[in-house]
Amino acid sequence: MKKLLIATRNENKVREMRAVLGDSVELVPLPDNAPEVVEDGKTFYENALKKARQYSQYSNLPTIAEDSGLEVEALGGAPGIYSARFAGASAGSKENNRLLLEKLAGISAENRRARFVCCIVYKDGDVEKSFEGEVWGTIALEEAGETGFGYDPLFIPEGFNRTFAQLPIEVKNSMSHRFNAIKKLCKYIG
Repeated sequence: MKKLLIATRNENKVREMRAVLGDSVELVPLPDNAPEVVEDGKTFYENALKKARQYSQYSNLPTIAEDSGLEVEALGGAPGIYSARFAGASAGSKENNRLLLEKLAGISAENRRARFVCCIVYKDGDVEKSFEGEVWGTIALEEAGETGFGYDPLFIPEGFNRTFAQLPIEVKNSMSHRFNAIKKLCKYIG
C-alpha cells in the first residue's frame, strides 16, 4: 500500500480524503514538530505548492497538500483563498457563514452562483504535480444541515435542492471539489 504524507492538520479534510481514497493509500499525518505554513500565495495552487514543499521536508514520503475554498460570483470570487479566514484569522465556520450571508443580503437566489475549488499538489522528490477539482452550485438564503464543515450548510450543489450539510456524507463525497481533485491524483499515482 502506498504511503502519503498528508500536509494538513484539518481533521475534516483528512476524514474526507480518507473516505474518497479508501484503502488504496495510507495517509500519514504531519509530525507534531512541523510548523504551520503561512498561506500567503495569491492562488489555491500557490498555497498548496508552498505547503507541499515545506512539509515534504519532514519525511521521505511523497506528500500531498491542498488548498481549497469557496468562490461566489456576486462577490467577485470572494472569499476565495481567504475562505477559512473570511471573517478574520481567529473566526470559525459560523462567523464565516454569517459574514457571507450578510454580504449576499438582498441578492436573489438566482444570482448566488458559486463554486467550491480544490487544488491538490503531489510532491515526490523533484516531482511536483497539481490536480484541481470544482463543484458548482448556489448559496442558500440561510444555513441548513448538520453534516459537513465550513460553508457546507450554505452550499447547494447543482442538481440538488439541499445543502452539502443536508446531504448524506457519501453523496457529498461523491461529487465534491476535493473528490474531483483526489480522483485525478489517484489516476496519476495509480
